[in-house]
Amino acid sequence: MQAKPRRLSRVSAQLAAVRSVALGAVFAVAVTSLAGCGSPPLLAAHQSNDVVDGKAQSAATIYYNADVLTLVDAAPTANAIAVRDGRILAVGDFKDVRAAAGGQAVLRNMNGSTIVPGLIDAHGHFASVARVLSLADLQPAPSGRVSNMAELLLALQAWRARNPTAAWIQGVGYDDSLLAERRHPTRDDLDSISKDIPIAVTHVSGHLMSCNSACLAASGITATTENPKGGVIRRRPGTREPNGVLEEAAIQLVIARLPQPTAEQTQADLRKAQDYYASYGITTVQEGGASRQDIADLRVFAGGGGLHLDVVAYVQHTRLPELAPDFAASHTYDNHFRIGGIKLTLDGSPQGKTAWLTQPYLIAPDGLPKDYRGYGTLDDTQVDRITGAAFARNIQVLMHANGDAAIDQMIGAVSRAEAANGPGDRRPVMIHAQTAREDQLDHMKAKGIIPSFFVTHTYFWGDWHRDSVLGESRAARISPLKSAEARGLHFTIHNDSPVVPPDMMRLMWSAVNRTTRSGKTLGPEQQISPLRALKAITTDAAYQYFEEDRKGTIEVGKLADLTVLSGDPLRVQPALIKDIRVLETIKEGATLFSR
Repeated sequence: MQAKPRRLSRVSAQLAAVRSVALGAVFAVAVTSLAGCGSPPLLAAHQSNDVVDGKAQSAATIYYNADVLTLVDAAPTANAIAVRDGRILAVGDFKDVRAAAGGQAVLRNMNGSTIVPGLIDAHGHFASVARVLSLADLQPAPSGRVSNMAELLLALQAWRARNPTAAWIQGVGYDDSLLAERRHPTRDDLDSISKDIPIAVTHVSGHLMSCNSACLAASGITATTENPKGGVIRRRPGTREPNGVLEEAAIQLVIARLPQPTAEQTQADLRKAQDYYASYGITTVQEGGASRQDIADLRVFAGGGGLHLDVVAYVQHTRLPELAPDFAASHTYDNHFRIGGIKLTLDGSPQGKTAWLTQPYLIAPDGLPKDYRGYGTLDDTQVDRITGAAFARNIQVLMHANGDAAIDQMIGAVSRAEAANGPGDRRPVMIHAQTAREDQLDHMKAKGIIPSFFVTHTYFWGDWHRDSVLGESRAARISPLKSAEARGLHFTIHNDSPVVPPDMMRLMWSAVNRTTRSGKTLGPEQQISPLRALKAITTDAAYQYFEEDRKGTIEVGKLADLTVLSGDPLRVQPALIKDIRVLETIKEGATLFSR
């Protein structure tokens, strides 16, 4: 976490008031004058006194002396916003906004800072972030400090010293592509710390794991254990003896044996994760692969008034044979929590070389043939059955598809489900969509598929993709945002936290610049403008969630979800977007984070 957030202890009481205010009680009146502002006014909801339908209203708050980016095409800028009862009351010039807000308004001078709509996490794993914040951090710079195997082992030993009674040693975020040794830690590496205490470390992608001998034994993984469907147990050369590295479905053998936190620890971890997201200006968060336990934990947290950000969960259906008859999704929040739909994982990770491609990897992983193309995790029959059941009930479907073979599988499943169930506004989302071809983008447009691109790959793994994973021409097209924009596709961008931190300014910067760690530009023809990048984490992200009527822009009647920035991302030099700081995060008129 880059900044320590300040969380308000009784925010929930303020937010609860919002739900009692009907949007129909807001009267929209056009402001006729906008002196000193270079754009036409937005509608301002007001009466000359602070009474609506004969009832006294709570005092409004006016944020003024601000550079407001409304993202409303008809009136893209303003210098003041009035907020009452968690909703936007007026937007425009300060004089007119103050008149609309009534005589009891509280004034807040924003000192020239920039205000944008609350930033929306289009894909990530809120519950996973909560879990990993308490584990050993094995990430490389700029997210962490581990650059070689010795530092990785030292980080695990330091964590053990701080947690001497833990039954397992767990670490997250190691990256073989950035370790000096350019390999995964093996059981032998981890055995140097302990052969008796189980040690499990998770790859930065979340799609691979490395175990010591005690971890393998505790998980029942031996030389006689067969590879599970959709996964691989890597072996020592020339033998069947596991070397400690597990891929995809094989990591579930370990996850099933990991010690579980107490209910109290889970709730504390969720509070930390919420503060963490708020510190990056995020007001809506995704849990994009929830287990049944995650759902239960989030419902308890929300029911106790713990949630102040909105959290949308998608239940992981990868290993279920069918969609349960009693499964329900909703577009309505209950204490800031809702289930948005289901999630399927069709392949793995390009940086881990488990994504499913139609053409071979540039350099195959050790011990694999040159024509290795990765692999899928579900067969077409499974994907079709679940997708068809979801379409029949108008349940939104998210599908993780990194490689273009997995993308083909999703497009085929959506096409067949639509043919069987008829057209509808279902908004299926392709998560990551990193190697999407031009013809596949055409199919996405035709089928209403929303690609959510993991564009920070251009920085974190751009050099690796060019030099080892895909080769220059395919790597230059990774996360093809400009091609998607040219087709008029709704698309979003995301960080996939905890894979990388939920740093929304670095995310924007990656989409605009496509600069790699080495300072090179990866595919300049796929760069997009700062405005389009900002819309991808606001207006289009709201559309992805079926929430465009209440989020994504700053306009009258919408939720007062606002992010206050130290600079204007549309006006600074593109290379400096990543240096913009979040100064304040406001959810429905309540400050959840401030510097």
